Amino acid sequence: MQRGVSKPARVPVEPDLVVEDAASGFTGAVVSVGGGLVHLEDRHGAVRAFPLGTGFLIDGARVELVKPVAGAPSSPRRTASGSFAVEDARARVALPSRIFVEGRHDAELVERVWGDDLRVEGVVVEYLAGVDHLEEVLREFRPATDRRAGVLVDHLVPGSKESRIAESVARGQFGAHVLVVGHPFVDIWQAVKPARLGMTAWPAIDRGTEWKHGVCEALGWPHADQADIARAWQRILSRVDSFADLEPALLGRVEQLIDFVTAP
Repeated sequence: MQRGVSKPARVPVEPDLVVEDAASGFTGAVVSVGGGLVHLEDRHGAVRAFPLGTGFLIDGARVELVKPVAGAPSSPRRTASGSFAVEDARARVALPSRIFVEGRHDAELVERVWGDDLRVEGVVVEYLAGVDHLEEVLREFRPATDRRAGVLVDHLVPGSKESRIAESVARGQFGAHVLVVGHPFVDIWQAVKPARLGMTAWPAIDRGTEWKHGVCEALGWPHADQADIARAWQRILSRVDSFADLEPALLGRVEQLIDFVTAP
């Protein structure tokens, strides 16, 4: 009789559980389960299916993956931003305060990660079509004590055009009711961790080359017209499932804006 060999622990499959297939060495997070198979996605975005059962490792220990237990108590659901979800909550009537972002891509990324939170709080996100229009938009919006404006700006670094505009707004008539924050990235695309696209870093683009076109060209993606750029962005956005896929330099700034516009 063989002694000293314990049975592998039985582990119910759940989304985002990271496991390794012992035979192939493929390591990934659980993205789905069904038909007796578990689908794993590795850090490069590749997805492979494996039969449920033994032959898996978690932190080096042998485990047996089994189907989730029906009706088992579950942990509180978290939103894509990492906050606890408010179950069965209806979207609140929109607050008079607003969050403004530079463009459509910024708005879509904020919606993808913070959308649930914003709807619960009643916060509307609008885009400026460029930070050059910020002061004009604020004059029309007319921020006040109970009507705050939070603004997310790309490439907010010392000496940049964006920093000069932010400083001008802070000194202006609405400065006390406006919070302008920013991230250091040239474009919101860079706020997505490059590993989500199978890269170690975003390509360096020469000055004088339109950044998005340069990135697409460097990655071998079509970039002939705006439709190509839009498809490239959807490709990038599809790799974002939660806050964990974004750089910390963006996460803190968005949370700061939400706190500002929802403060009593």
